[in-house]
Amino acid sequence: MDRCTQDILSIFEQISSIPRCSKHEERIAKWLKEWAVLHGLSFRSDSVNNVVITVPPSSGYEKSPTVVIQGHVDMVCEKTGSSIHDFSKEPIKLIYEGDWLRAETTTLGADNGIALAIMLELAQDRAIPHPPLELLFTVDEETSMQGANVLAPDMISGKVFLNLDSEEEGVFIVGCAGGITTSIEIGVEHVPVPKSYKICRLIAEGMAGGHSGVDIHENRANANKVLAMAIEKLLGPNILLLSVDGGKAHNAIPRYAQAFLAYPNDNFEEIVSIIAQLQIDLRSDYIGSEPELTLRIEKERSEDKMHAISPGTASKFIRLLLSLPHGVASMSPDLPDLVETSSNLATIKTSRKSITIVMSQRSSDMEKLALLTKNINALARSVGATVHNSNGYPSWKPNMMSPLLQQCKEIYSSVHCKAPQIKMIHAGLECAVIGSKFVDIDMISFGPTIKNPHSPDERLYIPSVLRTWEFLVALLASFK
Repeated sequence: MDRCTQDILSIFEQISSIPRCSKHEERIAKWLKEWAVLHGLSFRSDSVNNVVITVPPSSGYEKSPTVVIQGHVDMVCEKTGSSIHDFSKEPIKLIYEGDWLRAETTTLGADNGIALAIMLELAQDRAIPHPPLELLFTVDEETSMQGANVLAPDMISGKVFLNLDSEEEGVFIVGCAGGITTSIEIGVEHVPVPKSYKICRLIAEGMAGGHSGVDIHENRANANKVLAMAIEKLLGPNILLLSVDGGKAHNAIPRYAQAFLAYPNDNFEEIVSIIAQLQIDLRSDYIGSEPELTLRIEKERSEDKMHAISPGTASKFIRLLLSLPHGVASMSPDLPDLVETSSNLATIKTSRKSITIVMSQRSSDMEKLALLTKNINALARSVGATVHNSNGYPSWKPNMMSPLLQQCKEIYSSVHCKAPQIKMIHAGLECAVIGSKFVDIDMISFGPTIKNPHSPDERLYIPSVLRTWEFLVALLASFK
């Protein structure tokens, strides 16, 4: 491994030791400020913990335009069903496997921690020629883009903006989808569980999961949908539903979901048989993409009987889960193989008084995004649910005549002896929000190769870190 890659990964290891789940970025923000002071650099921050570290220009670059380089400090905190990792206090355990870096049973956090490491290595290597730099570290990108949304006009001054949150080296992202999150709440009525009944837990697991934007076209099963299909086959006069919970984040395809059911003792073998057959059918439906898809039943202790969801409410709830859309709604009419509009049935949470479903919709066409959201709202309200839609975030419209894009294409071709690919992405990027606030800014997004972000299968392709670094260094030198 070359020295530059080693230095960047050394910083990434430090970052990985700091808990930084979305909405819990206080410690990483504090560390960044301390890092700036340690390296003799000035910084500024705001009330939500966005941080900007300013790096003075190299000799000869004093009159060059200020360049903003940006990444987000939070990570999606997902883990395998058997993992006991505590994201609130334990470091991410890194595993090097040849050319790849992954984590032990959790998300790696290379999305977007590797960007932070590249930015800090750039700041501390005084031998690299560059213009004035503003290193922008934003919070809460993964859940609400809060950092980008509240970014004040005086936090950055540069008009050239490099976002390092893309995940395919050699690809420049020049546009992205907009998005809206919808929360659906169904009030719960309860009935007592008969004393003779037993309790079991129905589990849907083993699915690949992944990013609800960039992986949505991969024909991966949604654990919430799989569980709903299983419950629908079981519910009847003798089977009662107690609770349903599934999914971890609005922007991750659910890998795991579970439900508790009450049943007459002599029905257990029949339940097991029905679930076993459904697993066979679903593995056939998802052949090639979900070989580990698993449905299983566990008997639970039932001395303390819980109340069950009333059959009427349970039936409405399951019908809604089955009818809510998940997956690709439409492909782009302009760009081949690009998803235009999609939805993710992200999470289900049962509380004492209600069941809450969270849906996430994306589209590069804001009218189609609004229409899809309207249809989801109508489905929810048809069963008496209450609905709340987030403010959402805009799409980022590409500017194919961008001077920055032309400059990046020339530099990349010169450094790597091949032309980069130019794409839009079916995911939300902070470029969309920041671009809508700073209308005269020229933007592009790129980064090293990351596979399976937002899932415990996330991994970073180590050789792509050096290729990204070499391009970035050459690009910054070209601003003289």
